[in-house]
Amino acid sequence: MKKVFAIVLALCMVLCAMTASAETVLEKIKNSGVLVVGTEATYGPYEFLDDNAQPIGCDIWLAQQIADELGVELKVQDMAFDGIIDAVKSGVVDIGIAAFTVNEDRAKVIDFSNQYELSEQLLIVKKGNGETYATKESLAGKKVGAQMGTVQSALIEKVFTDSELFELDTYPNLAMETVNGNIAGFVCDKAVGEGMVAQNDNLEVSPLTFSAEEASFGKACVVAQGNEDFLEIVNKVVDKVVADGSYLQAFEEYNAIWSAAN
Repeated sequence: MKKVFAIVLALCMVLCAMTASAETVLEKIKNSGVLVVGTEATYGPYEFLDDNAQPIGCDIWLAQQIADELGVELKVQDMAFDGIIDAVKSGVVDIGIAAFTVNEDRAKVIDFSNQYELSEQLLIVKKGNGETYATKESLAGKKVGAQMGTVQSALIEKVFTDSELFELDTYPNLAMETVNGNIAGFVCDKAVGEGMVAQNDNLEVSPLTFSAEEASFGKACVVAQGNEDFLEIVNKVVDKVVADGSYLQAFEEYNAIWSAAN
């Protein structure tokens, strides 16, 4: 009997493991009562830390709207940007919301939600160097910075073919390298760049511009492939906050908070 019981118990454990492994992201969220979002909180006003070191921003606001739609609590996990997609794929987090730009390479390994924002790109340089680095040709032989794992890195390699890509983990670190004269500048989203210039008297926006073909980056959430039911709910929320203007309002509110805090 003991041997039979052991076999039955082993079979039950195998079946439970198989059931758990087959659990979808939506089922996991509903069963746990928590939506876990992965972000990288140094990219205000999209995601940044408040005075209590808690992640806030318009993307965190969007995550809360999704959690509210699901009727669950929100848990924000701050991590390195270039690790978020792997965390989504492996199930460490349920969704990635970190000003992700839609592109073909990422779409091969994850699913994007509908876009919630379209952002221009800026080149941020040291104060006084705006006219010096106003053209692509002026950056020949120079180091141009971007955050690791971002589409800005790919943009630099595609557009500034005679320049050297310089990558760091965060934009504040890139700003420091720019001010110290170690790199010519760095590329980032318009709102982020304008905010950093407003906060740092040693930076300015270069008049260099990118064409729409080169850089017209739409922002979207990232979800593990094969979770259409969860993605449908995310898209429902995204479409709503874009249509009613509430995401734009949140963006403006958090932009003001981020600018004032820095």
